[in-house]
Order: sequence, then structure tokens, then C-alpha cells
Amino acid sequence: MIRKYMGDDAQPLVRAVDMGKRYGEFVALHPLNVEVHSGEFFGVFGPNGAGKSTFIKLLTGQLQPSIGQIEVLGVDAKQSPQKLKANIGIVPESESPPSFLTPTEFLQFVARLRGLDDLDEQVEYWLDWFGLQEKRDTMCKDLSKGQRQKVMLASAFIHKPKLLFLDEPFANLDPIYQRKCREWLLDHVANGGTIFLCSHVLEMAERMCNRMAIINHGRVLAAGTVSGLKESEDETLEDVFIRLVGHSIEEVERHTEEGINAEEE
Repeated sequence: MIRKYMGDDAQPLVRAVDMGKRYGEFVALHPLNVEVHSGEFFGVFGPNGAGKSTFIKLLTGQLQPSIGQIEVLGVDAKQSPQKLKANIGIVPESESPPSFLTPTEFLQFVARLRGLDDLDEQVEYWLDWFGLQEKRDTMCKDLSKGQRQKVMLASAFIHKPKLLFLDEPFANLDPIYQRKCREWLLDHVANGGTIFLCSHVLEMAERMCNRMAIINHGRVLAAGTVSGLKESEDETLEDVFIRLVGHSIEEVERHTEEGINAEEE
């Protein structure tokens, strides 16, 4: 159970019970329970292919679970995925804005979907904030990867959602905008927002997260506060990650070798 690190006096914004996902015989995410409460900056960290994107897609209604119940902002993610998506902000991994829209057109489209009253003002604000004014009328297909990522982030931030889901949000951003986004996200949480982040960049956990989970091969290996996961004061988060993930890899390799040896016999 990935539990809340504070008191349990409030209803969680995110609650999953026995949530799991499989594709045929392949288990992408083993059944788990998770709660995330208002004001938390919760991070899920793991190596490539660990199950992080599956985790976030299940919670945001982009995938249907094979087992379990999911409730986000009081909405059943299995029964009402569209209603859920309308009330959160999402930055998916490796997604780009529509190729044949300009940044201005795409942000206007998102602002209309979100029902913003100050549509033009918000679009101009975020074009300025991300330094996209010179590219405002350029088709998104002709933008650089970093510029496309800025457009995606702007589309998630524009309505200041109560709950943000971010999957590798800083991919392709230069250090200046990584820092700028990091500061905005911390301010958002300080002002009552909640963030669920998936990444393999451990530095984010130490700088940003109240609580975190480390996963690999679709299993949660450990969860808690950053300091609580360390076995000693001298242990770094990188040491924790290698200790947990390295051990899980060794277990998989050992079982694989045993299976091969058994087949040969």
C-alpha cells in the first residue's frame, strides 16, 4: 500500500485499490493500492520500462485496468474517463501538440475546452512564459522537440488544475526552463495544488517530492518520504535506487536463468 505520509483526516484526491494491468500473459503492472492527498507532490520513479507510464495512464483514464478500482477527484476512472480528463491536467510522455496547428491555435483550443473566460489573456501569458512568441504562428510540426514540449506543458498549466499528472515532463527542456517549470510546480503545490509525477530522474525526487515510490518490472519496491527510504544518513537517493532496483534485476535474471536451465534439462 502506497499510503499518505500525513494524517488520514481528508479524502484522497487519487485512490486506487488492487489496480493492475496485464496484456495477455505479460503483467505490465502488478496489483497495488495508492492514495495521494491534496497538497502532495508525489513521484513515481523507476528505470525505463518499469511500468511508470502504465501507472499514470491507468490513473488518468487513458488505459482501462485489468483489475481493481480507481477514483480520481471523486470520479470513477473506469466508468467516466472523459469526465476525469476534463478535471485534471495531463502531460503524457512523448506526446506532441497537433502537427498542423500553431502554438497559439492549440492553446486557444485547449482554453476553450477548459471554459476559460480570459482565454486570450491566458494564451498570451503562457506564450510569453515559455518564450514562444516568436513561434506563435509556426505550425507545431516545424517546432523543435523542446518547443513542442513547452506547448504541451502550457496546455496542462493554462487552467491551473487542482491535480496535475506529469510523465517525464522535463524531457527535451533546456536547464533554464527545467528550473522555471520546477519553481512553478512547487509554487502550485504551495498554493493548494497536487502533483503526480513519473520520471527516472532522481534529482526531481530530492528537490520536489513530499513522497515517492520506486517501481521496477511493474512492482512497487518501496514507498515513503525521501528520507524515510534511506537506511542511513550517508546513503544517497541514488544508492537507494540502485539497492532496490539492482536487487530486483538480479532476481529477474536469476529466475530467468533457472527457467532456461530447467528447459535444457
